[in-house]
Amino acid sequence: MKKITFAALSIVVLAASSSAFAEGKTRAQVYQELIEAQQNGLNYVTDASYPDVSPVFAQQVEHHKEALAAQAAAAGRIASGSSPAGSVN
Repeated sequence: MKKITFAALSIVVLAASSSAFAEGKTRAQVYQELIEAQQNGLNYVTDASYPDVSPVFAQQVEHHKEALAAQAAAAGRIASGSSPAGSVN
């Protein structure tokens, strides 16, 4: 009787664990989501402040977002062919 119960329990556990991985995301997709979350300042969310950014880190997040915007603007200027300020052609 114990063997049958153990076998049934094992099957239930295997079925439940396989459905946990059924989302179909690749490791690369999860890694990209992590990078995007860090760029958006979500690594400054604490257990006490979830889902918002902790007020302690709010200024750092704002500076980080401004730096990313400036970096994106500079990359856009370079990609469009205009020379960045201060460069000599």
